[in-house]
Amino acid sequence: MSAKVAIVMGSDNDFEIMEKAYEVLKEFGVESEVIVASAHRTPYRALKYAEEAKDRGIKVIIAGAGAAAHLGGVLAAVTTLPVIGVPIDATPLKGVDSLYSIVQMPSGVPVASVAINGAKNAGILALQILALSDKDIEGKLIEFKEKMAQEVMEKSEKVNKKIK
Repeated sequence: MSAKVAIVMGSDNDFEIMEKAYEVLKEFGVESEVIVASAHRTPYRALKYAEEAKDRGIKVIIAGAGAAAHLGGVLAAVTTLPVIGVPIDATPLKGVDSLYSIVQMPSGVPVASVAINGAKNAGILALQILALSDKDIEGKLIEFKEKMAQEVMEKSEKVNKKIK
């Protein structure tokens, strides 16, 4: 099986957050590539990686970055693949700067965004995109959502027992 999702982060310091995307993809049996490429310190590496991603079978790119967080936009500028940005809390602004950098992309260069440090949701969103053409992943997502719903019902029963 070849990788279908690329996880790109601006710094190795981001791995603790971005690992959550890797873990959810692995849980669903979806292989991913994980690299460090900085929009500012290694822009040519980032651009080349995004330009060649489709040829390697990548279907979705997840880009995690803090501070100015231009990585997702740099990658999106040179590919037609969907790019999901993960704003990372890496500055005294607690990730709000990163969030604004990702969601304020110019017209024609979209980058989807999840919550600050929301790499797990980025992984799930990548799975939902893949599920459009992969029934196996779609089935696993249905089971995942049913399991979440069941867990909520169990928690509700637990709370109700406490108040009775």
